Amino acid sequence: MTTRPQPGTAEWDAYLAEGNAKQARKRVSADVLLRDAGGRLLVVKPTYKEAWDLPGGMAEANESPEDAARRELREELGLAVELRGLLCVDWVAPHGPWDDQLAFIFNGGTLTESQARSLYPRDYELSACEFVTSADALTMLPHRTRRRAAQALRALAEQQPSYLENGESTS
Repeated sequence: MTTRPQPGTAEWDAYLAEGNAKQARKRVSADVLLRDAGGRLLVVKPTYKEAWDLPGGMAEANESPEDAARRELREELGLAVELRGLLCVDWVAPHGPWDDQLAFIFNGGTLTESQARSLYPRDYELSACEFVTSADALTMLPHRTRRRAAQALRALAEQQPSYLENGESTS
């Protein structure tokens, strides 16, 4: 019979690290709803996808979803915005070659006219960005993202964040 190591020792840290290594990992994405003064939504055209998307992207290892959203906005659009809270988190089931994922959408608020006018893709991952009506944005987004974005818009209007599974509310 082996004894469990004592907390605070190197053996304890190794014991915890072994358990950590065996636990599931989740992919995490963090997108942002950004609007212009007219209330239109910002959509972006990734170079590596056929459809338009919301601004944001994938979190890096040990990066919080909020930090990931801010980093992606800065890298791809040169934007520094204060996030105004979570709109929704969506558990996305495994599909195709992808494992499951947690997809966050944050409220990025309304950009100033100057910010909106000066937007353009700042790196190779985006080929375009534009403000469109909410209805147009939803038609431009792929099905999975469209459902999540529609729920985020509802959460924004109701000022109540929501938990989703595959883009659908569970309550």
